[in-house]
Amino acid sequence: MGRTVMQAVIDATDMVLVGGVDPGYPDTLLSELVAGAPREEVAPTVEAGIERCQPDVMVDFTAPDALTHNLPTALCKQTACVIGTTGVSEETLKNACELCSQFNTPAVVAPNFSIGANLMMKFAVEAARLMDYAAIVEAHHERKVDAPSGTALATAKRMREARGEDFVHQTTQHFTLDGVRGGEHGGISVQSIRMAGVVANQTVTLGGPGETLNIEHVTTGRECFMPGVLLAIREVRNLDGLVMGLDNLLMNS
Repeated sequence: MGRTVMQAVIDATDMVLVGGVDPGYPDTLLSELVAGAPREEVAPTVEAGIERCQPDVMVDFTAPDALTHNLPTALCKQTACVIGTTGVSEETLKNACELCSQFNTPAVVAPNFSIGANLMMKFAVEAARLMDYAAIVEAHHERKVDAPSGTALATAKRMREARGEDFVHQTTQHFTLDGVRGGEHGGISVQSIRMAGVVANQTVTLGGPGETLNIEHVTTGRECFMPGVLLAIREVRNLDGLVMGLDNLLMNS
């Protein structure tokens, strides 16, 4: 994802890629990783990268443990942040919100930067008010470390909030396979699949008397996230504080 973001920034006529951070690539030039990138060494830490490159915006697609360091570090240095890392704890978000105010530096945190995925969540929220049963099945590549995905959890939370009460959740009396029904939030069954050949897919199924509704989003490549990422980069410095979700930017674009 990091390389895809760098390439998208390089291809954008109104942006300049000034640096990159990854402790796994010591002594490597960005130009060796992405065509058209500057002959700049990959920084080993966020501190070193910001000190060296003085960016206007930091884009972070890492892991929750790394973000607990990267996000406050950037905000304290008054570098605006666009965060695509999922599995972020409430404590990390609360701390980021306080730092955004303290240092007058904005940030966007989104579980999914795909336009289609955000539309899927919007449609699911609308349907949640009218149908009594719901389930979410999400599938991601085999290297994704958190489950359920941030998109699935955000979808379930927004559906439950829009409905105002739990969905009907049938209780299974006898299991022949542990965990077969996955997790549950607000009466919504949530299941995760991890396998090669998948990028990021999600299906929301809602049920009512004599009918079901499937709302499905399928990705075929990571480039689907780039329009949303570029939108967030362009808009973040015009925002105040911590903004959660790409949908808040889409409504004003």
